[in-house]
Amino acid sequence: MTISVGDKLPDATLVKATAEGPQQVQASEYFAGKKVALFSVPGAFTPTCSAKHLPGFVEKADELKAKGVDEIVGTAVNDAFVMRAWNDASGSSDITMLADGNAEFVEKLDLTMDGSGFGMGKRGQRFSMVVNDGVVEQLNIEDPGDFRVSSAEHMLGQL
Repeated sequence: MTISVGDKLPDATLVKATAEGPQQVQASEYFAGKKVALFSVPGAFTPTCSAKHLPGFVEKADELKAKGVDEIVGTAVNDAFVMRAWNDASGSSDITMLADGNAEFVEKLDLTMDGSGFGMGKRGQRFSMVVNDGVVEQLNIEDPGDFRVSSAEHMLGQL
């Protein structure tokens, strides 16, 4: 069953892209004790993700933090090296990238999509959520091909 508002995030192993290299983190521990603006994209360096989704969170980082967000996290079914390169290309130090290379996190959220028609295999859907101490407060799942409700601008209106 798809994650819903009020649900606790499931535990899954994610990989944080750091200057020292990949670092495994457990979702249950990582999201505990803080308010996080989380966004998921089908793939780093893909057109909408790179032209709109990530840049929106980079541009609105200060506004999100002013509304009580402690950390902004981006995730995708990519490896930590790709996620780090994508973040570096954005020029931002405000976004934490958590790689979901095996799609474990999005599978447990029940937010996967089949990108095999585009040569991408199993991926995470485009979505965003506000997570407070590991609990989903807001959840914004895009319809296939859309980019509206998972944007940083939309999230700002929810905070």
